[in-house]
Amino acid sequence: MCRSPVSPPVHNSDQFSGESVDETTLYIVTSGGRRIPAHAKVLASASPVLESIIDSLQNRRSSGKTIPIVGVPCDAVESFVSFLYSNRCNEEEMEKFGIHLLALAHVYMVPDLKTRCTKGLIQRLTIENVVDVLQLARLCDAPDLHLKCMKLISNRFKSVEETEGWKFLQNNDPYLELEILKFIDDVESRKKSTRKHLQEQSLYFQLSEAMDCLHHICTEGCTGVRPYDKQPISKNRAPCTRFSTCEGLQHSIYHFANCKKRVNGGCVRCKRMWQLFKLHSSICESPDSTCKVPLCRQFKTRGQHVKNKKEEARWELLVEKVVAAKAISSLSLPKIKVEQEEQPRSLREAINCHVSVAC
Repeated sequence: MCRSPVSPPVHNSDQFSGESVDETTLYIVTSGGRRIPAHAKVLASASPVLESIIDSLQNRRSSGKTIPIVGVPCDAVESFVSFLYSNRCNEEEMEKFGIHLLALAHVYMVPDLKTRCTKGLIQRLTIENVVDVLQLARLCDAPDLHLKCMKLISNRFKSVEETEGWKFLQNNDPYLELEILKFIDDVESRKKSTRKHLQEQSLYFQLSEAMDCLHHICTEGCTGVRPYDKQPISKNRAPCTRFSTCEGLQHSIYHFANCKKRVNGGCVRCKRMWQLFKLHSSICESPDSTCKVPLCRQFKTRGQHVKNKKEEARWELLVEKVVAAKAISSLSLPKIKVEQEEQPRSLREAINCHVSVAC
């Protein structure tokens, strides 16, 4: 409830020298009938909207000299007028009247107050008031506040659904409800797209590592597999620690060399190893006579006679991605770690799905 009308505040009126108090003073009238005295020139200099209203009063030669500001609490109007004089707004006023002051700042075009209200309301956003603040931000053209509200609703939607503000919104503003739901859907889509991109990058890094490991095994030798011209490595030697996939790849190479099913194409494990050999030949820059990786020259020769153009285009895309990952690894950049609930992909899983990723 509004208090009784207040006495005119004492302001420095030197700037109004030559004008009487009656000529420079007018009253802001609130919803409850409170009359707040103010200087016309102060109001006009702080707000172009109030300046236009004051000019209109002077042109009509109105004797009332009152400007109604209704629809908000009387104390909020008083805080608004006080800001026009001092350009200050304390935390208590922001706590009590932040929403009302934002509305007044927008209507009367006071950008400094609007900025402060936006920051103050962002700091005071809660599950209970976020829907109401969002509606106000939409009406008052406050994009920063609007975005913060949308993000909070998106992150805590289950809790927001239980509030009275959301229920009121569903019954009275279906367009805004649809806008919020669309925003949430877009956020989820972006998260899925980012997650998929990170998974693909992780796959390319794993394949790049497998290529380095394959070259290492076939040229230098390792604990279990070595070139024919290399001396056997002592059995007491610890497993290779140079690459995380080296030991598993050695088992796959040994299986590939001794498998009886691969002749008829019936061994899935051999098919994956076959794909690794083909991938190596696609990125190998060594002359055919010097590369010691099996099947490298054969794949390079077969690559010149391609029948399935579509499949080859997908394969070339995969090769480009792996080469790019190899270049990044050579610069000693940290590898991309995929944040997901499941465990990291194994080399076998990576090889098994590389064709779908290349698409």
